[in-house]
Amino acid sequence: MTEIERLVQLLSKLPGLGPRSGRRAALQLLKRRETLLLPLAAALAAAAQRVHPCSTCGNLDESDPCAICRDPKRDPQMLCVVEDVADLWAIERTGAFAGRYHVLGGTLSALDGIGPEDLDVPGLLRRAPRGGEVIIALNATVEGQTTAHYLIDRLAPSGAAVTRLAHGVPVGGELDYLDEGTLAAALKARRPL
Repeated sequence: MTEIERLVQLLSKLPGLGPRSGRRAALQLLKRRETLLLPLAAALAAAAQRVHPCSTCGNLDESDPCAICRDPKRDPQMLCVVEDVADLWAIERTGAFAGRYHVLGGTLSALDGIGPEDLDVPGLLRRAPRGGEVIIALNATVEGQTTAHYLIDRLAPSGAAVTRLAHGVPVGGELDYLDEGTLAAALKARRPL
């Protein structure tokens, strides 16, 4: 296998890239060796060496604990539970949450052989704020819902109020374009105006 084929193969494994996109990306990188390829290679090497999971919450950062866990302005009585770091970053981009996070590392899935022992549930139970709030922010999939129900049961003795993200009509969404499951969830989660 040539180095070009190896580069294409590795790029093709990235989310959103297939073989054709991998070839296009490889070609651009090789054409722009000085301005793109070499800086990218250096950034990848530095990230591989310096970025690690936070031992407290599971976020990725250069320091341990991570910047979010060290931030004294964060409300320690609010803990948002997410499936993975991408979900944490998505919530952070909103700027609407000022609490702390807990990354589970996945969701329960009997088909994939992922059980409670494969997730960081013990860490969550240790961190659940007594008298505070635990927000379950998992995807609205079968696995996400199953995991949410499991966590609600496990968190019951913690003394924390357990809430979950609302499901339903997105801001700017048109009813005619929504699937039946989303509309049903929106109807069940309606609230007074």
